[in-house]
Amino acid sequence: MIKKWGLSAAALLLTAAVILPGCGQNDKSAKEALQPAVSKVAEMSSYEMKSKLVINDLTIDVPTGEAAAGMGASATQAMSMMRGAEISVDGVYQAEPMQTEATLVLNLKGDMAMTFTIPMVMTKEKIYVKVPNIPMLPIPQTLIGKFIELDLKELAEQSGTEFNPEVLDTQKAQKLSNEIMGTLLGEYDAEKYFNNIKPKDANLPEGVKAEQVVQFQVTNENVKEAITILINNALPKIIDVLGKEEYKELLQIDQADLDQAKEELQTGTSREELDKALVDLDKYLTVNQFYINTAIDKDEFPVYQDFMMDIKATPEDEGSVALSITGSNQYSNINKKPEFKIGIPTGDNVVTLEELQQEFGGSAAY
Repeated sequence: MIKKWGLSAAALLLTAAVILPGCGQNDKSAKEALQPAVSKVAEMSSYEMKSKLVINDLTIDVPTGEAAAGMGASATQAMSMMRGAEISVDGVYQAEPMQTEATLVLNLKGDMAMTFTIPMVMTKEKIYVKVPNIPMLPIPQTLIGKFIELDLKELAEQSGTEFNPEVLDTQKAQKLSNEIMGTLLGEYDAEKYFNNIKPKDANLPEGVKAEQVVQFQVTNENVKEAITILINNALPKIIDVLGKEEYKELLQIDQADLDQAKEELQTGTSREELDKALVDLDKYLTVNQFYINTAIDKDEFPVYQDFMMDIKATPEDEGSVALSITGSNQYSNINKKPEFKIGIPTGDNVVTLEELQQEFGGSAAY
């Protein structure tokens, strides 16, 4: 069941993660307008961003014997906490000089409902993470509210490696995302998978002004074809994109690993398992809803995106898994002077890793 569920969910989640359907004018198809939209995204040198992900449902039903063996009380409690969980990120970004700040909020539901708020700041060589107040964790009170400073250059030197600023190149990461998107979308038929939605019918947030809203949709009728296209056509090409030198440096991956992944995807036992799972896909996977809406403004920037995935996998004699997720991402103040609310932490608000170790060492002594 896990392999089949993994094939279904991972494929659809990958699609949700990287698809950013782009269109300029209504007389162009998604593919015809893709390149201008990709280019415009790459021109975003600063912006404010709001993202949100909600787990509406996460239900796993397994046979009685398996439940007793692998689904204990802790796993059941974890699912209860994740069901209804909300993850949001509000952030500000600028390319030059590189500075990003984001506030992550994790809101868990269920019997152990709790909310974590974690502000973060990133510059070209450092990451700062604010220590949250989490009652269940033994965090010294002297640390709560302060920023832990991670000097990436120093950490690399301590580990005997050379610091590679490529890993924090946000613009290059954005370029990679765009190239993956273009590669992926190039494999799907514009008439079958894309629709135009009137902006007034798209439930856009207040303040989002869209000239066009494009929907990428997978239904129960075409999900088998969509995932087959993803695995057979798109993924090998995406691996080739990852193999470009600039992206290998960014991701810190070896060509040998990419070659192995591509080989396993196309040949051997892994390929046989994929083919078998694809043959039976429509027998155990039900797509209640799966769509991604992207709102394009008058300057062809993708200013808002939301998606919905509601699927259920029911392999024969292996129980079932139901997953429902909604999410959204909004950009504003694109290429305008950014207003940072946190700023770069300094002075007494900063705790180095060495000071952090001393604090925990001191608290442990008591």
